Amino acid sequence: MNIQGKKVVLRAIEARDLPLLQQWSNDPSIQSMLGGWHFPVSERDQQAWFESLSLNSPNQRFAIDTTEHGLVGTANLVSIDWQNRHGFHGMLIGDKNLRGKGYALDAVMTLMRFAFEECGLYRLDGDMISYNEASLRFYLEKCGWKNEGIKRGWYFRKGRRWDKVIVGITAEDYEAHCAKTKYWEA
Repeated sequence: MNIQGKKVVLRAIEARDLPLLQQWSNDPSIQSMLGGWHFPVSERDQQAWFESLSLNSPNQRFAIDTTEHGLVGTANLVSIDWQNRHGFHGMLIGDKNLRGKGYALDAVMTLMRFAFEECGLYRLDGDMISYNEASLRFYLEKCGWKNEGIKRGWYFRKGRRWDKVIVGITAEDYEAHCAKTKYWEA
């Protein structure tokens, strides 16, 4: 089942996506903005990651696909806790020239609608490196997420320590954001 947004479709990641995903995984300008520790990704490692994906996993990853450009990024809904009804979300738009075109906003809105209205989750969590100001503004100002705290000195990047900014959104926050922006009505 594909998950249809206004501008994007969230779909399963396919083998044909692997070369572009590997390229993004090895792009320092992308990886420096993401959490976790990153090493160069080989074709073999990319294939092994792909083969580990499972519909039965609490970690779901989606291709962000557009009619005009095909694969433009990835979105995830991972660490799903069905008992407590929450999950963790992250997203990236791989091609820098396609940022600011509304694809990221539609991907996040589409994923939130799916998580809250179809999966019955109550909240989504996320986090960002404090120097990733564009992503922080995007989630807080355009997507309705809330800043829920700071983990001081969490990341070591560029020769120094950086804070981890914790963000989150509840089903009620999402509903209020949709009512305010009329996102799905337009």
